[in-house]
Amino acid sequence: MSAPLLLIGAGRMGGALLKGWIARKTGPVIVVEPKPSPELRKLARQKKITLVDAPSQVKAKKLSACVVALKPQILKGEAPVLADFARSGALMISIAAGTHTKSLFQAWGRKARIVRAMPNTPGAVGRGITGLYAAKGATQADKHKATQLLAALGETIWVAKEDLIDSVTAVSGSGPAYLFLMAEAMTEAGIAEGLPRAQAEQLARATVAGAGALLAADKAPASRLREAVTSPGGTTAAALQVLMAEDGLAALMKRAIHAARKRAEELR
Repeated sequence: MSAPLLLIGAGRMGGALLKGWIARKTGPVIVVEPKPSPELRKLARQKKITLVDAPSQVKAKKLSACVVALKPQILKGEAPVLADFARSGALMISIAAGTHTKSLFQAWGRKARIVRAMPNTPGAVGRGITGLYAAKGATQADKHKATQLLAALGETIWVAKEDLIDSVTAVSGSGPAYLFLMAEAMTEAGIAEGLPRAQAEQLARATVAGAGALLAADKAPASRLREAVTSPGGTTAAALQVLMAEDGLAALMKRAIHAARKRAEELR
């Protein structure tokens, strides 16, 4: 990219994006971060990025895109400050959960080209997935650019309706926490069955991580992989009889994901 890329906010997700862009040699990057980490300051000293404290310090007249990696409650107050970037013609990409394009258009103008993105935390190790939605006015070139930028975190998918971004948030945006909770629960269950805590935690973590790696490597449906582990009348079958009961894991997960989606709607 000849024109610089602007990143607003370099917290957990913004930092992960920046790491991916640098690894991919995306091009010149300007980072706005009022409380930069030591790592961010080091990147600035090495001239791998241009680091500034506030949007008003960005001197570039033309930007390839402006990626806004702020928490929803912060973006609500800061969005109007970024209007000049939108008016300059930069593609505006927001990764704030629950922040509808209606409010972004109000802050950035009706002619703003906006893409909403919902990444997840495995993007920090390049194994994330990001749901993307292009608002009215965004071009195919904009979609291509957004795909390239968010691919720094892992896979990308596009949804046709903005409301589906809330569903993406509930499934994959919040989803890593569900798996971490599963590892916690398996640890506690192992302890209850007599294992020392350190061993129970090691077994649970390795099992969740390993199963995830197998799921990524083997393109067979998850149900088929589950069946391959389950011998009729065996130990796995006994456990699955509990988990697959009418009020078991499937029903619980539906309720949990529905609650997450409803909360995303409330954040608008």
